[in-house]
Amino acid sequence: MKSIFFFFSLLSSLSIFSKDRPNIVFIFADDWGWGDLGCHGHPYLKTPNIDRLAKEGTDFHRFSVASGVCSPSRTAVMTGHFPARYNIDGHFAWVPSNQRRNMPDWLDPKAPLLQRFLKQSGYATAHYGKWHLANDMIPDSPFPSAYGYDDYGSYNCAGPQMFVHDDVKSAIPFMKKSHAARKPFFINLWMHEPHTPFHVDPKLQKLFPDLPEADNIYAATLFHADLRIGQLLDALDDLKISDQTLVIFSSDNGPARGSPNAELTLTYDSATGTGYGVGAAKGITGGRRAFKGALMEGGIGVPFIARWPGKVPAGKVDKTSILSAVDLLPTFCDLAGVKLPLWYQPDGISQVLALMGKGSKLRKKPLFWRMSAPWPAPKDRLDHWVAYAVVHDQWKLAVNNDHSHAELFDLVQDPLERKNISQEYPKIVRALQDMLGKWLTSLPGKPTGKVFSKLRGQ
Repeated sequence: MKSIFFFFSLLSSLSIFSKDRPNIVFIFADDWGWGDLGCHGHPYLKTPNIDRLAKEGTDFHRFSVASGVCSPSRTAVMTGHFPARYNIDGHFAWVPSNQRRNMPDWLDPKAPLLQRFLKQSGYATAHYGKWHLANDMIPDSPFPSAYGYDDYGSYNCAGPQMFVHDDVKSAIPFMKKSHAARKPFFINLWMHEPHTPFHVDPKLQKLFPDLPEADNIYAATLFHADLRIGQLLDALDDLKISDQTLVIFSSDNGPARGSPNAELTLTYDSATGTGYGVGAAKGITGGRRAFKGALMEGGIGVPFIARWPGKVPAGKVDKTSILSAVDLLPTFCDLAGVKLPLWYQPDGISQVLALMGKGSKLRKKPLFWRMSAPWPAPKDRLDHWVAYAVVHDQWKLAVNNDHSHAELFDLVQDPLERKNISQEYPKIVRALQDMLGKWLTSLPGKPTGKVFSKLRGQ
C-alpha cells in the first residue's frame, strides 16, 4: 500500500516540473490604448518589443477587460469574477471615498485568487509593479504578500513603494531563481505606463525631436515601457526558456484623455512621485468609441498579445475570438494543469483553444459590466453614459443608470459599435435586459468580509 502511495506521489511531483506547464508572465499596462502600438498602426509611437511579441505570437483584437477603470479591472484578473461580486465598481481611493461609493477598502485576501491556485500547484509566484487593489493612503490594508505571492515589489499599496521603473529589474532575478530551482513561475508584471503622472526619461525624449511637447512626453514614456519589456524578453532568451514561457501583454482599460486644451503641467502622486499630468495623455483607441472610464469599446477593448513559441501561432491576428479578463484565471490554471476546486465557480472560461489558434466566433457564456456613469451623457464625453452592459453571442447591450435607455450592437458585424440596432431587434434587447436584470439581482448589496479600514471608525 505504501509503495502505491509513493508511486502516485512521485507522479504528482513530476507533473509539477513538467515542461508542458508553462512559465507565465502577464504584463498589464495602465491606460494603454488599443491604438498605442506600432503593430496597430500608430503614426509615431515606437514599440518594437511589443511588436516583436505580435510577430512571434498572436494579436487578439477582441479582448475586453471587466471595467473602464483600474481596480475593478485588476480584481477580475485576480479572481476570475466580475468585480461587482465584490462591490468593486471603481478605483480604490482614500477611505471616505470608498465608503461613500459602497466599496470595500481593499480586495479580500481570502477571495479565490489566480496566483494562490498556481502556488498551491507548485508555481513560484510574484508581483511587480502597480497594485491598486487597495491604496497607499490606507496604511492598514493588507500587503500584496497576503494574496499568495512568494515575492513582490509594488506601489499603490500599503508599506514601502517600489520605484516605478523597477518592475522588470525585479522580475528578472525572480525568473532566474525559479528556473534554477526547476520551478515554473507566474509573474504579474503590472507596469505604470502610460498612467499619470508621466515619469519621462529626458534621454528618451530626444528620440522624438519633431513631436509637440505633449506627444513627445507620451511617446518617450511608452518607449521606456517597451524597452523594459525588451529586457524581459532578452532575459528569457538568455535563460533559454522562451519556448517554455507564455508572455501576454495587455492593459487594464482604455487610454485616459484630458480636455482638448488641457495644460501640460506637473502633478504629484503619493505613490509614484512627480511627473507630467493629463495634458500629456495622448492615447488613442484604434477607432473604438470612448476612452478610460467608459463601458464602450474604447474604455474596455484593449490590446491583448500572447506569445508562447511552438504553442501560440506566430504572426497571427485573431479578429473573432471574444476573450475577457475573467477568462485569464481559468485559462492560466488550465495551462498549468490546475484542477479548480468545486466550490469555485469562475465567471470566465478557459480560452486555451483560442490561444492555440482554434477559437470560436461566438461566446456562449455571457459577460457583464457595472460601473458608475452619468445620464444624460456629458457634452464633452458623449459615449460615457453606459452604467451596465452585457455581451452574449454576437450581441452587446449597453444600458444607462436608470435603465431608461439601451443601445444594441452586433460585435461580429460591428466591432467598433458604430450602429445602434436596438430598434431592429427588440426581442434581443428584451432577452439581454432580462439576462442583465437576473445578474444584477444576484449581486451583494454591500461588501462583506474583513475589507474595511480602521480609519472608517475615525
